[in-house]
Amino acid sequence: MDLDSTYPRMVGDIGGTNARFGWLERPGDGLRSVRSYLAADHPTLLDAMRRYLAEEAKPAPRWCAIGIANPVVGDHVKMTNHHWSFSISAVQRELGLARFLVINDFTALALALPGLSPQELQQIGGGEAVPGAPRALIGPGTGLGVSGLLPAGAGHGLVPLDGEGGHVTLAPADDFESEVLGVLRRRYGHVSAERAVSGPGLVNLYQAVCSLQGAEAAPLSAAAISEAALNGRDAHCVTALELFCSFLGNVAGNLALTLGARGGVFVGGGIVPRLGPWFWRSRFRDRFEDKGRFRDYLRHIPAFVVEARDPALSGAAYALEVLPVRSCADA
Repeated sequence: MDLDSTYPRMVGDIGGTNARFGWLERPGDGLRSVRSYLAADHPTLLDAMRRYLAEEAKPAPRWCAIGIANPVVGDHVKMTNHHWSFSISAVQRELGLARFLVINDFTALALALPGLSPQELQQIGGGEAVPGAPRALIGPGTGLGVSGLLPAGAGHGLVPLDGEGGHVTLAPADDFESEVLGVLRRRYGHVSAERAVSGPGLVNLYQAVCSLQGAEAAPLSAAAISEAALNGRDAHCVTALELFCSFLGNVAGNLALTLGARGGVFVGGGIVPRLGPWFWRSRFRDRFEDKGRFRDYLRHIPAFVVEARDPALSGAAYALEVLPVRSCADA
C-alpha cells in the first residue's frame, strides 16, 4: 500500500466528558490542529467529528483512529459513562473513511508510553524501571481506565492490553475504608474501583465521609471537592481526596503485582496531574507498597504521573501504524 494514500489522518480521544481530535497531514508530520469539545454538547460522536472537520476546514480523512472510554468488542459501541452509541461501520461509511480503527482509550494511551520523554513524567517513589519488563497503566477521569504493555518476546515489541480493570472489586485497607465502602455498598451493591477512583467516585467518597461524620453533604462537583481539599478549606473534602489517593494506590499496587510491572506503573487520566505536590505527599505510595510479604517487591517499582499533553492522541496515531487492519474492531 502506498503510504501517502493513507493520509490525511484524523485521531481522537473520546472520554465521558471530553472529545479531543487531532490531525496528521502527511507521513512524518507531528500532531496538529488539536481541539477539545464537551461531549455533552453533541448528540452523537459523528456530530462531534463533523464539527471538528468543519471548524478546522479539513477534508474527510483517509484513515482515522479513535480511543474511546469503553470496551470495544464488536461493531456496536455504547459508552458506559456517556450516552453516545454508534456503529463503527456506519460512521466509517458516513465519513467515507478508507480505514476506521476504534480501540479502548487506555489501550491508545498505553501505546503512547514508550514515546514519552522524562520531562513528561513525574516519578513518585520506587527505583529504576527494568528495561523490557511489563508496564502498567491506570488513570482516573470520568471513569477509571486500566491497561498495560506486555513484552511480546523474540524482538516483537510490546503488546497493549485491552481490558476493563477499572471495574474490579475495590477492597479496604483499614477500618475507616471499610466503613466508607459499606456506605457505597448499600448504595450500589457491587463497589468497583471506579465507584471511588474517578471523578464521580470522588463525589461518592465525599458524600460517604459526610454521612459517616454526621454532616450534610453540599452539592459539590469533583472539581470543587478537589479545589476545597487542595486549599484546605473543607475537612470533609480533604478526607475524601485522601481516600481517593489511598484507594488509587491500593488498586495500582494490585495491578503492578498482577502484571509484574517492573517496567513501571504509569498514572494517567485527567485528575491526578492536576493535584501536583498534594498527590506526591498523599498515601498513594504507601498504599501502593502495602502488600504484606510483597512490600519489598513493590518498593522497587517506580510510579510515574503522566504529564504529557494529549498522549492518547499520539497513541491513537501510533495504533494506525502498528495494529493490523481488522484488529481491535477495525472496520
